[in-house]
Amino acid sequence: MSDFEREVVQCFNRFFEARHIRGFAYRLKQHKFSTQYVDVLVDCINPSFYCAVECKSIMDKKLYFSQHFHSDKNNVHQVDAIADFISKTGRAGYLAVEFRTSGKPNEAYLIPWKIVMEHFRENKGITVDDARGGTLLVRSHGKYVLETLNP
Repeated sequence: MSDFEREVVQCFNRFFEARHIRGFAYRLKQHKFSTQYVDVLVDCINPSFYCAVECKSIMDKKLYFSQHFHSDKNNVHQVDAIADFISKTGRAGYLAVEFRTSGKPNEAYLIPWKIVMEHFRENKGITVDDARGGTLLVRSHGKYVLETLNP
C-alpha cells in the first residue's frame, strides 16, 4: 500500500469518527495474480458514503490516462474496469489524486468518477485546475482531512 493510499484510508476513517458516522474505509491486500479493482473501499450504512476510491499520487501538473493508468491482459483500460466495478456494486466512485510538485505544498482532491470518465472519453487528462473542481483534501498537521463529501 502506498503512503497516499494509507493516508486516504485514514482520512476517511477520521471523517467518520469525527462525525460519529458508522462507516469504515479499508484497503484489501493485493495478491500477485488477483484482480484489484480499486485502491480503497469505503463501507457505510449511509449510501452517500458507500464508495470506491482509486488513488494516484503523481509528480506532475497533469494526470494522463495513458501514463498513470493501465490496461489489463484483455486490453480493458483501468478506467473502464473501475467504471464497471462501480456500476456492479452500486458504489459512488472517486479518483483521489495527489499532485506533488517540487517547491510547492502537495495538493490532493477527490474527483467524482463521472468526471473522470468524461475526461477519459475526451482523452484530455486531468490538470491540477480540473481537480480543483473536486473535493479538496485539506492538509493539516501533516495529514489529509476530508471536510465534506458531496457525491
